[in-house]
Amino acid sequence: MKTLGNIIWILICGLQMALLLFLLGCIWCITIIGIPFGLQAFKMARLVLAPFGLQVNSDFLAHPIANLIWFVFGGWVMALEFAFVGILLCVTIIGIPFGKQFFKMAVLVAFPFGASVG
Repeated sequence: MKTLGNIIWILICGLQMALLLFLLGCIWCITIIGIPFGLQAFKMARLVLAPFGLQVNSDFLAHPIANLIWFVFGGWVMALEFAFVGILLCVTIIGIPFGKQFFKMAVLVAFPFGASVG
């Protein structure tokens, strides 16, 4: 199920979202100040590319200041978007596994610093 879910995910939305996050990470890494934020975008791109079978272990207290800066300047918007899409997908029975993946990603995009994907 994990492999089939990842294949369907990549074909429907995973590749586009991963490429956009990778591009965002490259843009952040152009400046020295933005490198930590760019690395977090690369972490998100890895999860978005193939989320089935991966777990997100969030540790907000590892980097609370960086997480608050991220959350205030856009993390909350991305988390709401992912949660909203997850709710929409869970309305149908077929979309429930994909909705769960969006909920997993909402946690990561809200507070990426200190979180691990694996």
